[in-house]
Amino acid sequence: MTEAVEYDVVVLGGGPAGENIVDRTRAAGLTTALVESELVGGECSYWACIPSKALLRPVLARADARRVPGLAPAVDGPLDTAAVFAHRDHWTGNWKDEGQIDWLNSTGASVYRGHGRLYGVRKVAVTSPEGEHHVLSARHAVVVATGTRAVIPELPGIDGARPWTSREATSAQEAPGRLLIVGGSVVAAEMATAWQGLGSQVTVLVRGARLLPRMEPFAGELVAQALTEAGAVVRTGVAVEAVVRDGSTGPVTVVLEGGETLEGDELLMATGRAPRTEDIGLETVGLAPGEWIGVDDSCRVPGRDWLYAVGDVNHRALLTHQGKYQARIAGAAIAARAAGSPAPDTDSWGAHAATADVRALPQVVFTDPEAAAVGLTLAEAERAGHRVRAVDHDLAKVSGAGLYADGYRGRARIVVDLDREVLLGATFVGPGAAELLHAATIAVAAEVPLARLWHAVPAFPTISEVWLRLLETYRG
Repeated sequence: MTEAVEYDVVVLGGGPAGENIVDRTRAAGLTTALVESELVGGECSYWACIPSKALLRPVLARADARRVPGLAPAVDGPLDTAAVFAHRDHWTGNWKDEGQIDWLNSTGASVYRGHGRLYGVRKVAVTSPEGEHHVLSARHAVVVATGTRAVIPELPGIDGARPWTSREATSAQEAPGRLLIVGGSVVAAEMATAWQGLGSQVTVLVRGARLLPRMEPFAGELVAQALTEAGAVVRTGVAVEAVVRDGSTGPVTVVLEGGETLEGDELLMATGRAPRTEDIGLETVGLAPGEWIGVDDSCRVPGRDWLYAVGDVNHRALLTHQGKYQARIAGAAIAARAAGSPAPDTDSWGAHAATADVRALPQVVFTDPEAAAVGLTLAEAERAGHRVRAVDHDLAKVSGAGLYADGYRGRARIVVDLDREVLLGATFVGPGAAELLHAATIAVAAEVPLARLWHAVPAFPTISEVWLRLLETYRG
């Protein structure tokens, strides 16, 4: 190895979490190096959040327009898929990262392209695509932000079947005639919505009882109902035993428990994520390769005061916005410790504690209808031992929803802590419901008393008037 180049902070992984660590540590005056083996910007920018939403936006806009009197006939035809794909490609930078590199250079950070591995305490070894070797040494912190990869279960025939993962599902250049999707996750629900809308015949195979199992039950039920009405097939309680694909371009067949077979042109396995830690040198610092990296609330690895992990790789909250949040928290903690702060503020909701990961975690599923939730579901709150009450309201009974769309269907729920009369969670499902979420996130994170929320008057006639209806129901 060559002589080490020294920085204050070395970041392993250039996705949104890694980029935000760079932003925060550079803002604090620390020298920072970032190592990335693929495209700077990471999974979110090229194969997840950005391309999936670019595919979904026209599908959802058309669905909304079809429910508006006077507008429906104008949008009755198929989507211009070439234009949709071109729009998606624009938003991914055509899978080039020059813009992200330009931004990083503007911060004064150093960027190393190549495969990075921990090389003992406070060191990272980098092998470039050209075979060059570098050793980076960190005065204060090494931050692991390598994210996750899609998990493909070991099934007979799966290797030769060339299944899609989320990467292929978000970057495909044409709609398959028949798309089989295995899984009930967010990826499964969103990609079923996108590709059904873009002209594929979609079949979703869910091992469990419903789509979106981590949300309130009515979320998955309403999304499945809408997918079915759009022409998709959603089957729950089914398990795939094998996959068969003959030739390089032929159809793919899945074999279900009991022997039933289903045929499609492509197969998307939306069956979970695993940490990208199998070959980053964790064993050199006493950690297990291929495992999630446990951290404290400041995202520091216990027992290693120089090592941090942010984003999906720490398994706290596998969401881009939470990874960026963790990076802001960890970046501030690194800066405070580098400056010699004797006691960073790691109490709940402190400047150096990622409390929202467990107390006010927001998520939107961009299906038709949208599903948005923050905090605890009713079942989670009960399991945690809270004395709670769920308050529900039919979103269709709010004037703003009726004006938004004919035949509007949706539902809202808040989970109330009866001992403190604050919100522990909220869920909204319906067209346009995503924009209701941040108000709920503020209410949950700030623990706003319901008595004070009563004075937060929603504008009429907006869908947000559901807040008044929920509070009226709670007050009786």
